[in-house]
Amino acid sequence: MIHSTSDVQTKEIGNGTVVWQFCVILAGARIGENCNVNCHCFIENDVIIGDNVTIKSGVYLWDGIRIGNGVFIGPNVTFVNDKYPRSKQYPDSFLKVTIEEGASIGAGSVIMGGVVIGRDSLIGAGSVVTKDVAPRTVVMGVPAIKVREI
Repeated sequence: MIHSTSDVQTKEIGNGTVVWQFCVILAGARIGENCNVNCHCFIENDVIIGDNVTIKSGVYLWDGIRIGNGVFIGPNVTFVNDKYPRSKQYPDSFLKVTIEEGASIGAGSVIMGGVVIGRDSLIGAGSVVTKDVAPRTVVMGVPAIKVREI
């Protein structure tokens, strides 16, 4: 189901995926099956989203983001793909982010470009992730540090 107020340009959306109000999804994006894209989200062209993914309201997914199956992205999570942004000055390439299967990212977290968030890991709400997160690890804080293993 795609809500009538959303602008969905891609044809690559899996069965059972729901896109709620006021979303923009560009033509090159690939979204798997049984996903839930909540209202007020933006998904660029070079984004790949696996199956059974939940993306809560207010999330913008920039080019180069890869999201595995069963990932949860909380409301207002921010992804950064340029560490030194300047108006009308673009890097040769933007930084990538990989979120592996089963990871969960808490509300309001900031995920810096160039990181890998490991399988089944958990990012506490409001955290700033500046480096890779090992699989099955809980991190939180500013900057995010390991709290425990799952």
